[in-house]
Amino acid sequence: MVKKVLIIDDSALIREVLSNIINSFPEYEVVGTAPDPHVGAEKIMTLKPDVITLDVEMPKMDGLTFLEKLMRLRPMPVLLISSLTAKNSHLALKGLELGAVDYIHKPTAAIKDNLKYLHEEIKDKLDACVTSKVKQLKTTKLEVEKKYSTDEVLLKKTKKIDFITTEKVIAIGASTGGTVALSKLLPELPSELPGIVVVQHMPEGFTRSFAQRLNNECQMLVKEAEDNDTILSGQILIAPGNRHMLVERSGTRYYVRLNDGQLVNRHKPSVDVLYRSVSQTVGPNALGIILTGMGDDGANGLLEMKDAGAYTLGQDEKSSTVYGMPKVAFERGGVAKQMSLEDIKKYLINKNFMNEDKK
Repeated sequence: MVKKVLIIDDSALIREVLSNIINSFPEYEVVGTAPDPHVGAEKIMTLKPDVITLDVEMPKMDGLTFLEKLMRLRPMPVLLISSLTAKNSHLALKGLELGAVDYIHKPTAAIKDNLKYLHEEIKDKLDACVTSKVKQLKTTKLEVEKKYSTDEVLLKKTKKIDFITTEKVIAIGASTGGTVALSKLLPELPSELPGIVVVQHMPEGFTRSFAQRLNNECQMLVKEAEDNDTILSGQILIAPGNRHMLVERSGTRYYVRLNDGQLVNRHKPSVDVLYRSVSQTVGPNALGIILTGMGDDGANGLLEMKDAGAYTLGQDEKSSTVYGMPKVAFERGGVAKQMSLEDIKKYLINKNFMNEDKK
């Protein structure tokens, strides 16, 4: 069944570009466009779209104010359109908190050089929207200031690590719905936990804002990873957008390396790249966690971590915004145990993984 899409954007050019792209997909049809949220609200009532694309910054009413009202009164899948600026990355993250499923970069003149990738990105994210679980926003206040796989190219398979050390590394991967999941999971974690490395599918510029916001809310120190950063107890390193993050080891020191290589599973950073590096350098001294997300990035890498002796967890279907990545990882045998997001948090707080039986 064809899914109906409504585009709300003040730019006539963007409305035209998005309409042409979306209408090229047999599964989707743009049933209407609107230059602002007021017109958009009227068209939602008459056209009853399955998905809305929503610009973040618009005249008359900004996208986040409209999103807050929409998710409180008539919750539905929303895909945000955002520019790659520090300000807009902050606003887009707030939009995800308010219930938007995901966001895409606002198309520009330069996008013509990479039009094929833009088509694929929009298609993937529309698919995520129509399969996501949209929840009604309970609050009435907009809290703007609230605290194709080519992994072999970057990293070849190597033999299993047999030694056990007291130094642990926690590796987390997420995609669609992951910013909200991580914002719920990480703030209550105690500062004495082992170092955590995170790959969240996000574009360049967004990860720094995301890390800064998490740092204001978490007991652990959170920062966007830099090349050669040591993985320290009490610290969370977020892979920067448009860079792969790998874990390496020198003696007893674990540290991260950033890589500008090609896309893996159409992503950079890729969860598979992180997990494979962890399987090779940390082995049984690691804990792997895969959270909500569309697609299969991380499924193969998590299985390699498990085969290397690491304990692995996957977010369950009920608590996932999109039960894609955790589902594929589970089906391929990489998940030792599925848990709700809340139970994963309790598991980490109680440090159960420190003595987990990995037989």
